[in-house]
Amino acid sequence: MNQNAPLRSKPAPLTHVERSSLTKHIAIVFCGFLAVGMPLPPIALYLHDGLGFSAGMIGFAIGIQSVVTVLSRHRAGTLSDHRGARYVIRAGLPLCAAGGLFYLLAATMPLPGEGKFALLILGRIALGLGESLFITGTMSWCIGRLGAPRTGLVMSWQGIAMYTAIGLGAPLGLALYAAFGFAGVGLVAALSPLIALGIAYAIPDVPPTGNAQRTPFYKVLGLIWRAGMVQFLATVAFAGITGFMALAYAERGWQGAGLALTAFSAGFIAPRVVASHLPDIHGGARVAMVSLAVEALGQIMIWLAPHPMVALAGALVTGLGFSLIFPAMGVEATRRVPIEQRGRAVANFIAFFDLAVGLTAPAVGYAAGLFGYGTAFLIGAVAAIGALALAARG
Repeated sequence: MNQNAPLRSKPAPLTHVERSSLTKHIAIVFCGFLAVGMPLPPIALYLHDGLGFSAGMIGFAIGIQSVVTVLSRHRAGTLSDHRGARYVIRAGLPLCAAGGLFYLLAATMPLPGEGKFALLILGRIALGLGESLFITGTMSWCIGRLGAPRTGLVMSWQGIAMYTAIGLGAPLGLALYAAFGFAGVGLVAALSPLIALGIAYAIPDVPPTGNAQRTPFYKVLGLIWRAGMVQFLATVAFAGITGFMALAYAERGWQGAGLALTAFSAGFIAPRVVASHLPDIHGGARVAMVSLAVEALGQIMIWLAPHPMVALAGALVTGLGFSLIFPAMGVEATRRVPIEQRGRAVANFIAFFDLAVGLTAPAVGYAAGLFGYGTAFLIGAVAAIGALALAARG
């Protein structure tokens, strides 16, 4: 990653057609990803309170979707390159809807608890495959419509749509569960991807970029691993904030952990709204290095905070730093591969984020349990500094 690359001029303003493409892209991602974020709290409640399963079984049910998503990312990218992004979107969204249908069946079929659990697991597997396909497809499609010079812009807005779906989906899922039980959650989880599918059928296709020859996984990985590892390490702070902020506040006898999480979210969204073009202009490495320094500062502020207001400010600073790392490193990853491998590059790069979320939270949680929950933020700072060093070496 050459941070000394010449500056590029700011892309021209989006045309009406391009703005329409970006709007459709955001809508597809939001409606499709709602089926991912919305069921998470109700699944835990349903399995624990409704069916009496242990925490380990709940963790398995939630985690298996991420495992399936990671394992199928490369294949999703290959299909996008060879068959076209629209094909992959249209294939993935029905699978997401099938996941909701399995939830509905689990809630309504007269089966013992084990049978209901099996149906729910089938739903998680279908959702994992569907997410892998449609998230890869939407990003590849929008980059194809707006052009490679706007890769950072596309990744920024895709992230906004995904995090908004998670942020709004969780309380929506809990409200549905309280009002209609798990069957209501399953029904809405089945319908929301179908709304996205309706939008997807109205979008124009972009030509497939790949040739008929299948590119081995290791060759694509060899081109993007550095950008992926920077993203992986940067995500440790995200895992710490979302998983351990409330526990750290409670350990220190403070109130207002929810406000700190809101501050992190505000810090995350703001740069993506007003500065999503920066990686496309200044290069991904430059933007990532500044962002990682800011993220590390925010984590140190939380770790050493003597007062909840300092921790609140640290959460805000962490969000500001974390915000543009994904699109910045996405720019670096995609520029290193030929256009016929763009879908595979996108898919495998996203897999680094998937792995980070799935692997770092348990590891950080183990360390935090031994040394106190504040340790999570020290680990996040060290990881961000390591990512900064890796980005600088590129």
